[in-house]
Parts: sequence; structure tokens; C-alpha cells
Amino acid sequence: MRVKITFAMATSLLTALLMSTTAYAGTNELTGLEVSDAIASQRPVAIMVDNEKKALNHYGTAEADIVYEMMNSTANGRVTRLMCLYKDWANLQQTGSIRSTRTTNVMLADEYNAVLIHDGGPFYINTYLAQPYAAHISGGFTRVKNGKPREFTEYVFGQELVNRFAKSGISSNYTVAPERGTHFIFNAADADLGSGVVVNNIDMSNVFYHNKSKLCFNATTRTYDYYEYGNLHTDAEDGQALTFKNVILQNTSFSLLDKNGYMTYNVIGTGVGYYITNGQAIPITWSKASETGMTHYFNASGQEISVNRGKTYIGLIPSDTWNNLVLN
Repeated sequence: MRVKITFAMATSLLTALLMSTTAYAGTNELTGLEVSDAIASQRPVAIMVDNEKKALNHYGTAEADIVYEMMNSTANGRVTRLMCLYKDWANLQQTGSIRSTRTTNVMLADEYNAVLIHDGGPFYINTYLAQPYAAHISGGFTRVKNGKPREFTEYVFGQELVNRFAKSGISSNYTVAPERGTHFIFNAADADLGSGVVVNNIDMSNVFYHNKSKLCFNATTRTYDYYEYGNLHTDAEDGQALTFKNVILQNTSFSLLDKNGYMTYNVIGTGVGYYITNGQAIPITWSKASETGMTHYFNASGQEISVNRGKTYIGLIPSDTWNNLVLN
């Protein structure tokens, strides 16, 4: 009898352990990695992060699941701005500093049904933000005394986002059903690009003149480390390098909106680009049908590509400087 009782207790314990493991086996649709089932239906946020040199070092960017880098204006040496997407945003510590948004960011955030987190922007964004599927929270976030001018002192915290969501009445869960379960098609296991050319360095210094952005393959982590202004980008909070398993580069034209340099990327349409992972690159084409439509990426055979699980960098390379991109 004692043996039976002991066996029953062991079985119950094993069942409880298995149930506990299963409860945290959801999939992060942005990275393909595991996430708690408790936030499986939670929509992402897309946080606008200032990428001017005075804004460095950033806080929280290394925690992002997807990072977009794009020209913010044709003025000021085509300075870039980052749009960082997070699935598990309620647990974020100090993140930013945050700045204003642009029309392109609204269109890209919409394809994730993400809530755009920013501080204002030019009037051109108003039409886009007025659409019923667009959600955003602007300004009024935490000011941190850091010895910098005021425009570099605004940061966002996860609990602050929880409160702002509740106050604004914005749903923290998806309001538009995703096109599919994950944003990308993810490989079941880490995979190399069999037909890819070797790419250890992605030099965008003659694309994004101001930031001198680069990505360099780290053979130890098998990810691409991000550099700008001649230095490795590290997080101010913990020194963690900003690094990516996947790199997607899109050749994208843009339309100038005024003489002040405000512009919008023509992200609705089609174009060419590269997908880069594990030290290799393949040419791709990209396609986005609408503001809420997902951007799809296809290989030379016309099949939608699958990517490795992990963080992704997406660079919108202006068409007029596409030929300045150096991969080697």
C-alpha cells in the first residue's frame, strides 16, 4: 500500500510539473520564442526611440523583439529613429528616450495591431492616427533628470503603460485578428541559408549618413551586433548589446512632404531587399498591400521565406541610397 501511495504522489507531482510547464508554452508572434500563455493574446506596443547621439545610451532597446530603423527626415544628415516592438511590455523598466512619430511608423505599427507609443509628431500623422484601426498613446510619460536637454528626458515604464492603457480605454489585447499565428514564418530549428552568400558586415554608413549604422556578425552568439556613431550599441541599464538573429533590409522609395525634410516611406507596395541570418544573405522581394496588411517577404523562387527564431532588425533603406549599402 505504501508503494502505491508513493507512486500516486509521484505521479501527481509529475502531472503538476508538466501542467506548470505547459502553462508557459505560448509563442511570441514577433520572435517565435516561448512566452507566457497569460499574454498570448496581448497586442504589442511600438515605442518610438530617439536615435540622435545626444539620446544615447538608450534604455530598454535590447529588450525589443523587433527593431525598425529608418530615416526620420531628409534633414540633419538623414538622422534615423528607432521603432521598437515589444510583446511583453508590462514588465519593461525605463525605456527610451522616446520622441515623436512619423506617418511611416503608423502604417508599420498597424500591421502588428500594435499600440504606437510616442510624443507627438507633425500634423501629417493626424489622418493616419484617425483611422479606426490605429491606436496610440502620446506624451505625458516619465521625465528623468539625466543632465540633458528636455527633449532627451522622456522615458516610458511598463507599469506606466498598463495605467495609460486603462485610462485611455485602449484594449491591451488584439482588436484586429492577426493574419496568421505568428508575424513571420519561423523555422522549427535554427537554420542556415543554404544558397546564401557570406555576409559578416552590413555597412549602412553611406545610407544613414548621420548615424553611420552598421551590423556585424558575432560568431560566438551567431547574431548581428548593432553599431552606430562608431561604437557598439549597449543598453544603459545593463550593458547588454543590441543584437539580432535576423536582419531584413528593404529597398524603399519615399515621398518628400515639405521643404523641412518631412517624408513618408512608400511601404505599401513592393520592392527588393535582403534577408540575412547566421552570416549569410539571400535576395528577397517584399510586399505590403495595405496599412493593416502584413509585409511579406519572398525568396528568388517566389516562396515566402521562413526566418530563425529570435529578434529581428528591419532597416528601411531609401531607394536613392540603396546602391550605397555594403555587404561583405
